[in-house]
Amino acid sequence: MKHIDVKKTLQEGNSNILSNLPNFVYTFFAKIVREDEINKILSKYVDFEGVDWINKIVEEFELKAKIEGKENLPENGRCFFVANHAYGMADGLLITKTIGEKYGKLKFIGNQVFGLVPNLRSLTIGVNVFDKSPRESLVALNKAYNSDLSITHFPNGKVSRIYKWKIKDDDWHKGFITKAITGKRNVVPIHFYGRNSRLFYFIYILRRIFFIKADLELALLPSELFKKKGEIIKIKIGKPIPYTTFDKSMSHHAWAQKVRDMVYDL
Repeated sequence: MKHIDVKKTLQEGNSNILSNLPNFVYTFFAKIVREDEINKILSKYVDFEGVDWINKIVEEFELKAKIEGKENLPENGRCFFVANHAYGMADGLLITKTIGEKYGKLKFIGNQVFGLVPNLRSLTIGVNVFDKSPRESLVALNKAYNSDLSITHFPNGKVSRIYKWKIKDDDWHKGFITKAITGKRNVVPIHFYGRNSRLFYFIYILRRIFFIKADLELALLPSELFKKKGEIIKIKIGKPIPYTTFDKSMSHHAWAQKVRDMVYDL
């Protein structure tokens, strides 16, 4: 089954340029994102969904996690589990697997592109990191915030790039701080060690030099996941940060950067 159809997705998007490309360009894009291989994997596990599907995909790619600080996961999972976005896909799979194994049910706040994978729809609340999110996404977000479910989140919203001469997250969005306070949710910091390939960052630097706004390097993320096959990914979980920590001594934006620094300090 063709679960992911790059040509159809681009043609039905909001971009006039991407929706009117020659066929050979669509074919090229499909090869970059490894459309055929991804569709084979999705067909293989079509009867699984949610955390069960995540576990199967982690097994498929032979992703192994070396986790330090697992004892810091609180018994009450009604928290925000926030992490740096080192990889783009492997980290999303592993944080969902780790939190899902501990607490069972959870919600994952991620790019709306994950909505293209039907097996993930029960877990994912898709947000548009480049524009305003649709109203139904905002309603789903508020419903999740008010629930007792665990919520995993990459507050930068984008995969780590070169920021201040280091490969790390840019500024984190303040939303999780605001919602932690109003929803009385503690925050659990999680650090993923590692990075993507040199090609990923080379394309990023190249498009910045030529003032290209489109995030061309994102097309490599499926390929980056395949490159992680069989690797051991190191993860460190820090101690929960009580929501009462986020007082009025700093703005919510400043607190978000403080938590980001705490993640990298791990």
